[in-house]
Amino acid sequence: MPPSSFSLSQLEQYLSKAAWILKGPIGASDFKAYIFPMLFFKRISDVYDEEYQSALEESDGDVDYAALPEFHRFVIPEGCHWNDVRETTSNIGLKIEQCLREIESANQKHLYGIFGDAQWSNKNSLSDRLLTDLVEHFSQYTLSNSLVAPDMLGQAYEYLIKHFADLTNKKAGEFYTPRSVVHLMGLIIDPQEGESIYDPACGTGGMLIESIEHLKGTGRDFRTLKLYGQEKNLTSSSIARMNMFLHGVEDFQIARGDTLRSPAFFDADGLQTFDCVIANPPFSLDQWGAEQWVNDPYGRNIAGVPPKGNGDMAWVQHMIRSMRPKTGRMAVVLPHGALFRKAAEGKIREALLKKDLLEAVIGLGPNIFYGTQLAACIMVFRAGKPACRRGKVLFIDASEQIRVGRAQNFLEREHVDRIYGWYQKGEDVENHVKLASMEEIAENDYNLNIPLYVEKVIEDDLPTVGEALADVKEAWTECQRAEEHLKKKLREFGVRV
Repeated sequence: MPPSSFSLSQLEQYLSKAAWILKGPIGASDFKAYIFPMLFFKRISDVYDEEYQSALEESDGDVDYAALPEFHRFVIPEGCHWNDVRETTSNIGLKIEQCLREIESANQKHLYGIFGDAQWSNKNSLSDRLLTDLVEHFSQYTLSNSLVAPDMLGQAYEYLIKHFADLTNKKAGEFYTPRSVVHLMGLIIDPQEGESIYDPACGTGGMLIESIEHLKGTGRDFRTLKLYGQEKNLTSSSIARMNMFLHGVEDFQIARGDTLRSPAFFDADGLQTFDCVIANPPFSLDQWGAEQWVNDPYGRNIAGVPPKGNGDMAWVQHMIRSMRPKTGRMAVVLPHGALFRKAAEGKIREALLKKDLLEAVIGLGPNIFYGTQLAACIMVFRAGKPACRRGKVLFIDASEQIRVGRAQNFLEREHVDRIYGWYQKGEDVENHVKLASMEEIAENDYNLNIPLYVEKVIEDDLPTVGEALADVKEAWTECQRAEEHLKKKLREFGVRV
């Protein structure tokens, strides 16, 4: 019998063990393509059973009534329940594939393509014995709503994403941004009830989930948010959709596709605009689609054409174009090179700065992102900057705000709070913060490299000659006192000194 309740740590271990079962025939970088579909399949089967039981009790045992679609969030076709897989003893992978495809087909509006394209029936990788172990492992717990809140399942999911990043350490930043960085960005853009949040490079959806946590943290209703994301990678986009469901999100759209070449969201006037835009896009993306940017049909060429081999400024312009006029705000993670590279990118920076949309540049510490030791920065844009910041840009050097680890550094909560405090106040802080005027930035040829504005003041800690002599004199006096004290103690014991 499954336990009536269990802790988050138990749930994390439960998911880690699933990864361990797959270890060997499946590479660590591919674990997510198998574990998340199984987790989601088990979850919706258990929730279906819970809904069925509730309707059964309500109707005094009427099984036809309990099976009516209106009592169930998702339809599970006959023969496609988790228990049907559990009862299968041969060709288990083929059975799993059949169940997942039929569930998708029966719930096309919400679940079409959500389980991805993992090759479950490839017996060279997934033998019946291995799949039996995996199915039995997932069968240990009942993942119904009454036993596992979406919050807990979502937190366990975030743990597993980090776990995969630790295991692979190879391009892991593509699907995992450190939670502390995401939290800082959420504080800065400050989503409000009823607002729309958009991530054009959403990966597995972590930044969208942060907007939910931001509202929850202040006791507001996260269900009023409207979440939008686009992701090119099939597995990541599928996981993002599962992530939304596992966190109990109702109003969301996750599109699969290449955002820079084929953006997915439109309204009557062209590209759809959003209250908050947030992203950690792929750094310095090569072959991103420069050929169509000169005459971009979506109106995103607002400051110039980025170089063919580096899409950083294409992401920035797409996100600015996606901000709601007057009230929109955005935060984007970029490599430091985006702040100072010249040629085409320099001209784009100049054009954007003259539009007075850039509010802040925050330089983060090195080696806090999975898969790269490079230091990154956060650029903050706002459609309507407050009066006190118009014609100015806030530069924050947070490079020292880290806890140094052996293999990786960490941005802790205390660092996040300090950085956010600097951002909120917007005042100069020696060695850390500078509110620079547009004239100063123009003098630097619109170069945004943080050390040009936040100068490090090296404190001279060397004492003067007089201070050094005084210290020596004090030390000599202490030595004499100690000598006299020792002599006194020796005399008390009858020792001649």
